[in-house]
Amino acid sequence: MDNSWRLGPAMGLSAGQSQLLMSLLLLLTHVQPGTGVAASEHINYVPQLSKDTLAGRLTQSTFTLEQPLGQFHSHNISDLDTIWLVVALSNATQSFTAPRTNQDIPAPANFSQRGYYLTLRANRGLYPSDQARGQLRVLRVGNDTHCQPTKIGCNHPLPGPGPYRMKFLVMNDEGPVAETKWSSDTHLQQAQALRAVPGPQSPGTVVIIAILSILLAVLLTALLAVLIYTCFNSCRSTSLSGPEETGSVRRYTTHHTFSTPAEGAS
Repeated sequence: MDNSWRLGPAMGLSAGQSQLLMSLLLLLTHVQPGTGVAASEHINYVPQLSKDTLAGRLTQSTFTLEQPLGQFHSHNISDLDTIWLVVALSNATQSFTAPRTNQDIPAPANFSQRGYYLTLRANRGLYPSDQARGQLRVLRVGNDTHCQPTKIGCNHPLPGPGPYRMKFLVMNDEGPVAETKWSSDTHLQQAQALRAVPGPQSPGTVVIIAILSILLAVLLTALLAVLIYTCFNSCRSTSLSGPEETGSVRRYTTHHTFSTPAEGAS
């Protein structure tokens, strides 16, 4: 039943003004508080690491995702819409707010403050439903070491071990259009320092170390003996003067070896 005829006289409004007021009230009751815009579409897809055995599938600063093939064919998504990959720390997913404009898109340089950033810009034409046979379709996150972290969309190496969570976000000029679910936690590899084995060593290890030590001592002794023998032979065979050297000896007769002629000798 239309109660505008009661609301109008009570507020001193005409019938037309009462109808307009009721329409505004109905509109306000159907809009979620704090949004003012329609919510983006939710795609039932969970990003996941590549299942293929790849070198560098997980490193200290990168990881490899499967491409979301055929996930963006909704009628709400156009070929011109931009598909972003959102990379976030696990504890920052609750505070994630989809950017309304391209100027609001966080770059990797903002990761330490916000806990998330957007990268790997694409469109749905790059994620077709059919995959060519023998073709590997993956996304290497954190693989670009040359881009500037302040640049929007830079695929900069990840700063730490995580854990990280990811999802895909579709945007157009008016804001978010669709988004997937968050992935599970992804932990990157960590560098481990070399540590000595605690506790006493086994008897076999002690024997091996002793044998190696003896062999090393014998080898050094033999090497030293060879060096001494070589040096000794070289010193003995060295001539003080070469065969080409000549010299003259001046004859000199000492006075005590000179014999005088006998007296009376003729």
